[in-house]
Amino acid sequence: MTDQEDCTFCQIIARHIPASVVYDDELVMVFLTIQPVNPGHLLVVPHQHAENLADLPDSTVAHMFVTAAHMAQALRNSGLPCEGTTLMLAEGEAADQNVMHAHVHVFPRVAGDQFQIQARWFVAPTPAERDAICDDIQQAAYKLGWLHSTDSPS
Repeated sequence: MTDQEDCTFCQIIARHIPASVVYDDELVMVFLTIQPVNPGHLLVVPHQHAENLADLPDSTVAHMFVTAAHMAQALRNSGLPCEGTTLMLAEGEAADQNVMHAHVHVFPRVAGDQFQIQARWFVAPTPAERDAICDDIQQAAYKLGWLHSTDSPS
């Protein structure tokens, strides 16, 4: 079986697995997750199978986030309990990505709901270490062709 044949989201997009679809166009599908943080928890999923955003065309990634922003606004105006929204994307098992098909979570938030991100900020780099980290990231972006010498902020 291929990744696409094995992929739950690809099966939903192909309409082989039923889903509560809120929106569908040529690039993305938006549907309710079966394990919501709160009622109205949506997933914005590209039609193209890709584990990570970097594996998708920039136009698809941009469309995913524009669609996520529109869905957040729809949630705020839906009548569902929604005092705010959270957009979340995880890439890779270390980031708790459960379905290996890129997707953006969009879910309504209310004061006192049970969702928490428990971040522990143990790393405290010095300014020199931050500059070195910045250089490493910029060099990787240059090698990938995403930055050019004229893009440098300095």
